[in-house]
Amino acid sequence: MRYLAIACLLLGVSSAVAADAEQEIDYLLEFVADSGCIFHRNGSDHPSAEAADHLRLKYRRGKRYASSAENFIDRLASSSSWSGEPYTVTCGELTEPSAAWLHRALADYRAATD
Repeated sequence: MRYLAIACLLLGVSSAVAADAEQEIDYLLEFVADSGCIFHRNGSDHPSAEAADHLRLKYRRGKRYASSAENFIDRLASSSSWSGEPYTVTCGELTEPSAAWLHRALADYRAATD
């Protein structure tokens, strides 16, 4: 009986963590879509809404690799799974790797929601 209670507790914690990750990933996808920045992927430039759509597709197909928002950024939203080339983003005058940009957005989101 004790093991059953522990298992139920762990499942509850796991479900809460998964829900938090899903919420954070949803935030990041909306952040990308609303950013107005230009995304550079495999030698092409893409507007923010198109980039968000692409990341949503990658997330739907590769959800098992994104158990956390950090995993989503590092495994799906940072480089091309086709070419291996890193994604970059240009906002105003600054161009930077999408990974750095998204990790900063995630940190800001977490600071604002804590």
